[in-house]
Amino acid sequence: MAHPGTLPTVNKEAVRFLMMIGKAIGGELATYSEFDRKNYFYPDIPKAYQISQYQFPFVKGGQIAGVAITRVHLEEDTARSVHDQGEESLVDFNRAGVPLMELVTEPVIHSPEEAGRFARELQLLLRTLGVSDANMEKGEMRVEANISVSKTDELGTKVEVKNLNSFKSVESAIAYETKRHIEELEGGRALYQETRGWDENKGKTFLQRSKESAQDYRYFPDPDIPKFDRSLIEEFSDSRVSEMLPETPDNKRLKLKESGLSEKQIETIIADPQRSSFFNEVLAALEGVPPVLAANYFTTDVMSLLDVDGLDIRTAHASEFAGLLKVVHEGKITSRVAKDLLKEVVFEGQNALMLCESRGLLQENSAEKLEAVISEVIARNENVVLEYKAGKEASIQYLIGQAMKATRGSANPTLLKTLFEKQLKD
Repeated sequence: MAHPGTLPTVNKEAVRFLMMIGKAIGGELATYSEFDRKNYFYPDIPKAYQISQYQFPFVKGGQIAGVAITRVHLEEDTARSVHDQGEESLVDFNRAGVPLMELVTEPVIHSPEEAGRFARELQLLLRTLGVSDANMEKGEMRVEANISVSKTDELGTKVEVKNLNSFKSVESAIAYETKRHIEELEGGRALYQETRGWDENKGKTFLQRSKESAQDYRYFPDPDIPKFDRSLIEEFSDSRVSEMLPETPDNKRLKLKESGLSEKQIETIIADPQRSSFFNEVLAALEGVPPVLAANYFTTDVMSLLDVDGLDIRTAHASEFAGLLKVVHEGKITSRVAKDLLKEVVFEGQNALMLCESRGLLQENSAEKLEAVISEVIARNENVVLEYKAGKEASIQYLIGQAMKATRGSANPTLLKTLFEKQLKD
């Protein structure tokens, strides 16, 4: 808050995070960097200037989701302004001076949908690296879209829409501004470089101020902050930064694709770092079980328990889940039994095989034992039997279902079908 007698201090952890991001996106990490003062009137910064970076950012280049990155730099966040229906403005200084990463792309995004995909992938990357929760609704990640239209390859007049705090807002604001620009130009009216806000309720942008140029910012090196020479900081060397880096979303996708998972399954798994970490533990514990089987149960049944029952993936037991999958793969229990036991096994840490043995749930493959059950089901469902014999093939599925119910899901459904067909022909 620029109290008298205080000086700014660079947050080392924030610089380390920026190095990780730069390495993850394939950018060039700066060997030399410095902080600058950006001077123009800031109503939400007490000292009336912002500490940022201009000529020497920490990261140059790289790409995310196929979108080329210009630069990634560090600056201080402003305070938060709250405007009360035009009557007064309040300023909340709680976040003023907090390290803020700004990432700038090249002008290569050509649609609202592409912008939305890029923003989602950026959020996923930040969460995967563990550098930010990046919750847009909490202001931990904000998008500022620069929009211009042109009939040629030369860019048109640029308008910036500030502080978009949801992916839907990003796409809607860009679509609105694109349409507005075209209508203005085709109507013979000029566009001006300006900054606009987004009104979610009205679904339109509104003018905030005319846009300053880089010259208006009057950048100059901040004399209170030492210059940054990466060669003097061992932990920021290329090799050390690489060691800090967890597996990136792109690498996760590649590995899971090689394991035979579908694109939808892959995106479900990697969407959350804790979810992805758990699934990696499961894969490591599988003993001869196809990874696709693990993905099938995880992305449908386990995810259902997380969403519907509100369970926490951090309490899940990867080794026990792998044990359940092994029992299923070996044909010792049916899929129905596996799903019924899922909560106890995965979230309570129960041993799947022991549960099945104690409850008599191991799959019954004895034709002799199943024939007695089948005879009883046929005797209780004479009308369904008559339908089947009259040519309604689907009726046999009902009979199989009744037999599965009678055996508490332990019967081998394939064997049941064979035995039913045999008895019903006799």
